[in-house]
Amino acid sequence: MNYGATTRVGSTCSRDNIVIFQGPTTPLPNGIPTYTVQILNVCTSGCTVANIHVNCGWFSSARLINPNVFRRVCYDDCLVNDGGPLGPGQSLSFQYANSFRYPLYVSSLVCC
Repeated sequence: MNYGATTRVGSTCSRDNIVIFQGPTTPLPNGIPTYTVQILNVCTSGCTVANIHVNCGWFSSARLINPNVFRRVCYDDCLVNDGGPLGPGQSLSFQYANSFRYPLYVSSLVCC
């Protein structure tokens, strides 16, 4: 689900190019709910974006997440893909486990 506001960064690049989907998956053996997140660059006109930051509250997970894929930098600021580029049509995904689902939406990015 994309909770990001429409903010145009350039003529073909905006936060709207990044869509975040997340949904429930099989809980951990101890019963903690698990969610799969997919972050997708839906741009079709050659916009590569980098330094993608996501509003994420006090994001934490009972399941280890590769910090190069997604990590909390500070309160309400998580970094995607270690700040690296996400080209048109590219996506990345990860799973996290917590007693509730975090609302995740793009707060900023850089157009390459």
